[in-house]
Amino acid sequence: MKPAPFRYLAPTTLDEAVDVLSQFGDEAKLLAGGQSLIPTMNFRLAQPGVLIDLNRIPTLGYIERAATGGLRIGAMTRQRQVEQSPLVAQRVPLLSAAMPLIAHVQIRNRGTIGGSLAHADPAAELPAVVSALGGTLVVCGPGGERRIEVSDFYVGLFATGLAPDEVLTEIELPSQPQRSGFAIQEIVRRQGDYALAGIAVHVEVDGEERCSAARMVYFGVGDGPVVALGAANLLVGERPTVALIEAAAEAAAKMDLDPSGDIHASVKYRRHLAQVLGRRALREAFGRAGVVLK
Repeated sequence: MKPAPFRYLAPTTLDEAVDVLSQFGDEAKLLAGGQSLIPTMNFRLAQPGVLIDLNRIPTLGYIERAATGGLRIGAMTRQRQVEQSPLVAQRVPLLSAAMPLIAHVQIRNRGTIGGSLAHADPAAELPAVVSALGGTLVVCGPGGERRIEVSDFYVGLFATGLAPDEVLTEIELPSQPQRSGFAIQEIVRRQGDYALAGIAVHVEVDGEERCSAARMVYFGVGDGPVVALGAANLLVGERPTVALIEAAAEAAAKMDLDPSGDIHASVKYRRHLAQVLGRRALREAFGRAGVVLK
């Protein structure tokens, strides 16, 4: 199949891109890496009247230290750049660990971090990772710049808080405390496939080895990244143990999640995967935080 006819525009500045997008609104689509958009256009699942190519805007691709100690990543930064960045590995190791799980190297060479986040595929790793890290997304529109907490960014299936005339420009990730741990786990049918179920975990412990913060975010089991609040609440304030982790993983699978079934996995199987992955990921994360489980 070939895409339906469309008008192609390639702005060279962010202001120009915002201006063009505001003119066409819902009729337009932004082209970043194109690894999701172009296939859907070829199958005519998406038929934008105008395609706005962001690849000629050099100011949207960068990885920088933030003044607060975290990271600032431009939305057009290629996934492979993030994967290979020593700064990302040092400052935000969960993001670094997640990158090799995304599709294949050829896809990551072209795919962008902002494109994946804005596409909002419920089985994608990056929305869950940024949610687990408590990131902030910076967007720009005709009214100027605004910041959206990741908890407010994902609003439904393939739906975000981006207005039709706004461009995602930057991802801000906070610094990671010294006694923190992370993990990402997923089950796929084949290497590079979207996950049947997956989880990204970030935990923090205090000087008494009590869990002071926990974020468990599942992907592939809902309309977007699913934050397991009930399970996390079981952990906070407690000393992690094997039994407590098992209880939290079970609570997440049975109470926090409402997965759907399809030809790849039933509801029962996805709940089972969620519990197993939750247990594995929590053990790994607390281990990285220096906790010896009993």
